[in-house]
Amino acid sequence: MTAPAIGPTFDGEAIIRVRGLRNSFGEQVIHDDLDLDVKRGEIIGVVGGSGTGKSVLMRSIIGLQQPDTGTIEVFGESVLDADVDDSVDIRRRWGVLFQGGALFSTLTVAENVQVPLREFYPNLDQRLLDEISAYKVVMTGLPPDAGPKYPAELSGGMKKRAGLARSLALDPELLFLDEPTAGLDPIGAAAFDELTRSLQRTLGLTVFLITHDLDSLYAICDRVAVLADKRVIAVGTIDELLALDHPWIQEYFNGPRGRAAVTSAERAATISGA
Repeated sequence: MTAPAIGPTFDGEAIIRVRGLRNSFGEQVIHDDLDLDVKRGEIIGVVGGSGTGKSVLMRSIIGLQQPDTGTIEVFGESVLDADVDDSVDIRRRWGVLFQGGALFSTLTVAENVQVPLREFYPNLDQRLLDEISAYKVVMTGLPPDAGPKYPAELSGGMKKRAGLARSLALDPELLFLDEPTAGLDPIGAAAFDELTRSLQRTLGLTVFLITHDLDSLYAICDRVAVLADKRVIAVGTIDELLALDHPWIQEYFNGPRGRAAVTSAERAATISGA
């Protein structure tokens, strides 16, 4: 069953198209007949309660989780039955920031950023690798001297930015972010949101954002996809989702945290318009 597409219309095509997705682990069914379209150029937030399979959905799209049934197309190409060459071409066009950054602890920040470059372009010389990684480090708001540091020497927020720098190494068109503000203080989370929106606009990215952070949803998401009942039950702006009577949506957006996020967003809008 396709979720109602009640959000704004983007001129671009569906850069991600998921149909009839089913994921299960043993007898536990995570997704059943899940559909989702992600439009080129949007930041789409993906929300849902614990166990609804937000990360499983992302892993299915990027090829780390083999679904039971269904189809997944990215850039108009199937990611489930693509041959080796096509798979490489598709993967080169996206970047992924896993929860916590997922940095290699034995590599410096610069070396972490260079990992995808070495994988896809093994003949690049070291000088060019160093130049690219230095540029990506600065692009994500890290100080230039962060490059030679190891993950253990970084704060939580710096690790997130280092992971983001690595996800941007190949100049992707599509960016996957899995709980990027989890564990950050409110100031750090707001700064990361601002960075995400700035990079999306500057680089023309499409962003698939998994989050529990209501402030992030209000601050930067064009649309929000809600996972419940083993599928995407609705996709739209927050105002449009609030018009629906599904109990989880109402509880999520109208609870104490939801009201606080609305107040924060309204305050930010007032300040920016002053």
